[in-house]
Amino acid sequence: MGVVNVTPDSFSDGGRYIDADAAIVHARSLHAQGAAILDIGGESTRPGAVRVEPALEQERVLPVIEALSADGIAVSIDTMNASTAVAAVAAGARIVNDVSGGLADPDLLAAVAGTEADIVLGHWRGPSAEMYASAQYDDPVREVVAELARRVEAAAQAGIPPGRIVADPGIGFNKRGEQNWAVLRGLPRLIGLVPRVLVGTSRKRFLGEALGEPDAPVDDLARRDLATAVTSVLAAHAGAWAVRVHDVAATRDALRIAQCWEGEGRWTSRTRSS
Repeated sequence: MGVVNVTPDSFSDGGRYIDADAAIVHARSLHAQGAAILDIGGESTRPGAVRVEPALEQERVLPVIEALSADGIAVSIDTMNASTAVAAVAAGARIVNDVSGGLADPDLLAAVAGTEADIVLGHWRGPSAEMYASAQYDDPVREVVAELARRVEAAAQAGIPPGRIVADPGIGFNKRGEQNWAVLRGLPRLIGLVPRVLVGTSRKRFLGEALGEPDAPVDDLARRDLATAVTSVLAAHAGAWAVRVHDVAATRDALRIAQCWEGEGRWTSRTRSS
């Protein structure tokens, strides 16, 4: 899953793709590099980010979704707003990726249920403006799995069948460094909660902390991209259905090498999906 941020304040690209035409060119490049799905977002969820109005969010993302869908590319909309989710699906998006798991907008789950789109339910404990206020865990893996299970149940009660649900442990969201690593090590406990699990470690601060570069500028993230590729391969090995990344080429190369190492049979279905 390739990331396309149509925002002026993304932590990962510094707003390079706020222009729709630039975002479309970038998205097509990611697809050419091997992204099976393109995740289009019009609202930053970086730590400290403030919410934007759904109308502005839709103004940013809908032209991009329409263009990519016309190309026949599978598109996901990264949104926490029900109205944006519905508009994006009408424009051609096949997946609604809600990092809040339906908690930010109480109407989102029912809205998605009324479409044919799949939904990604992220683990979330509160808005980005207060990202670390709720990063308090006794057992991060147990708590993340339990809280995601409740969101899966809420989606089912809203009318979304299990086959349309994807779970995301929300790496970086309301979690500090070691808490993220604990959740990643515990992925096998999450695999099986639903048929598909999405993992997104890409360029996140906890990788920079591990590399001794917690405050690397957005134009110098090469080491985080390498770390992303490594963690993405490990996530795929643990059974993740998809990995969400900014640098598609590096992660695809890493997945191919892992496939060669372990043999075609164990990796074919995973790498086609992720």
